[in-house]
Amino acid sequence: MSMKLLKYENHLDLNSMKELPDSYAWSSVDDDSPTSCGSDEPVPVINLEDPNAMMQVGHACKTWGVFQVMNHGVPMMVLDEMEACGRKLFSLPIQQKLQAARPVDGVSGYGVARISSFFPKLMWSEGFTIIGSPYEHAQKLWPHGYTHFW
Repeated sequence: MSMKLLKYENHLDLNSMKELPDSYAWSSVDDDSPTSCGSDEPVPVINLEDPNAMMQVGHACKTWGVFQVMNHGVPMMVLDEMEACGRKLFSLPIQQKLQAARPVDGVSGYGVARISSFFPKLMWSEGFTIIGSPYEHAQKLWPHGYTHFW
């Protein structure tokens, strides 16, 4: 198997991988699978213009841990630009993303999901947590073009 496991929190170099390592393979019978919610109900959609939105958010957090919002007032142009920036970030080569890796004891930066340690298998995902301004991380990722992300 041609695979590189990088030194920061089991970061997998997806570009060099030829087959899925067993440590990432979730079967449909895994009881602890992160996609097993035990419900056929859809993820809650909360209308922020609804007077009961606060109670609905609390209920969704307690029962699902996730929810979708509508009528949030964020302009579509801002959402589109944010999505484009995310795509640009996650399309970077792994070695470049690791320039902004979250320290093992840190909370901010590039890395695997913090909840992954609660499951028997590794998650097939990557993430970027930003606490405060993204400026410092952008400077590490794009040393000569980070001001676009400010």
